[in-house]
Amino acid sequence: MTHATLKASTKTCHWGFFDAALPAAVTISSGEEIIIDSISGGPKNLPGDGYHVPSELLDMHAAGAPSVPGHILTGPVAVSGAMPGDVLQVDILDVSLRQDWGFNFLGPLKGTLPNDFPNHHHTIIPLDAERGVATLPWGLELKLAPFFGVMGVAPPPTWGRISTIEPRVHGGNIDNKELVAGTTLFLPIFAEGALFSCGDGHGAQGDGEVCVTAIETALKGRFRLTVLKNRDLSYPQAETPTHYITMGMDPDLDRCAEMALRDMITLVSQRAGISREDAYMLCSLAGDLRITQTVNREKGVHMMMAKNLIDTH
Repeated sequence: MTHATLKASTKTCHWGFFDAALPAAVTISSGEEIIIDSISGGPKNLPGDGYHVPSELLDMHAAGAPSVPGHILTGPVAVSGAMPGDVLQVDILDVSLRQDWGFNFLGPLKGTLPNDFPNHHHTIIPLDAERGVATLPWGLELKLAPFFGVMGVAPPPTWGRISTIEPRVHGGNIDNKELVAGTTLFLPIFAEGALFSCGDGHGAQGDGEVCVTAIETALKGRFRLTVLKNRDLSYPQAETPTHYITMGMDPDLDRCAEMALRDMITLVSQRAGISREDAYMLCSLAGDLRITQTVNREKGVHMMMAKNLIDTH
């Protein structure tokens, strides 16, 4: 099968922002697959000699730093026929490494404990794609589970240009480690064409991403982007092969949990054909609230519910 391809370059990457006014880098048909290359990190995050550094990452650095801090994203990808009010189904078909290293940093005024670590700490982490492991400085081999921390459509046009750091209703910096190859993300559409972008490649991450970074690296993703015309969706949701996922993003973790729970109650009630009271009960008995991340100013909580408990068909 042939696929559209969007390689990372200074012409196809935007650094630090989402903007509905940003022209599409490529246009595809609804239901078409596309391969997207990503790059990640600023000049301070480069490794020493002996590692593969994508040339386009160096080109982005040479073009100058972004006006605001944020992620390097590849896109946008316009999907023909997508209109505000529709939903973009993002099938994540494959995710693979593009380089043999990743980086992690932490320091003052960052992360979940911003006052506990007064010194900057930067680590280059070797990645072995063939064995599927990252080797940490003390010798621990950590299993890789690559995913894109940022996947989003254009925000509402009235918002103008916004940072990539905060996840919001358009998706963006969700940092949900469940969204590996074989899963699906659903995003409400706010601009014609949807204008999908992705980046912030992660080799591995724990729920919370507590120090502010995961194993940050460059990835190649293969996606199928499909416009759904009759899907009622007001906030991002996702599916794994075994679970439904609802999400909440807000500076207050309590509010995040409430958002994810309310959407799960609605989903369970509709799919199982039961009352909201019974759905609320099932969420308490079998649903799992998990902290997505606590470091992006807008924090995240996601709720997971096993499909076999509620699907009635």
